[in-house]
Amino acid sequence: MAKINDYYQKKQLMEKLATEINQLEQDQALKSELAFENSIRELMAEYDKTPKHVLQILGAIDPSIAGAKAEGSTGTRAKRPMKTYKNPHTGEEVQTRGGNHKILNEWRQKHGKEAVQSWQQD
Repeated sequence: MAKINDYYQKKQLMEKLATEINQLEQDQALKSELAFENSIRELMAEYDKTPKHVLQILGAIDPSIAGAKAEGSTGTRAKRPMKTYKNPHTGEEVQTRGGNHKILNEWRQKHGKEAVQSWQQD
């Protein structure tokens, strides 16, 4: 009896989904989006281009698109900004992307963390 119950539940679900699909197909906004998608697919076929090519072209037109990777994460992240610290006592300058710099650590031990942080240049 469990199989027959499963059968009728799935049949009801199919009927419900078919009704929802029919309602969606009547929606003008969806029709417009589908027509646009079809036009893009036809253009890609006409010029023998892939979605990746289209994204590269759109990225060249609008750089904000290039930031959103469609193929997924590449495993790299943006570099930290370069920071420059200048010791007012010695005039020595240190440039670093991270906070674990040997000379900076020495300065922090000698002068304090807040003092060294105030030496950061813009």
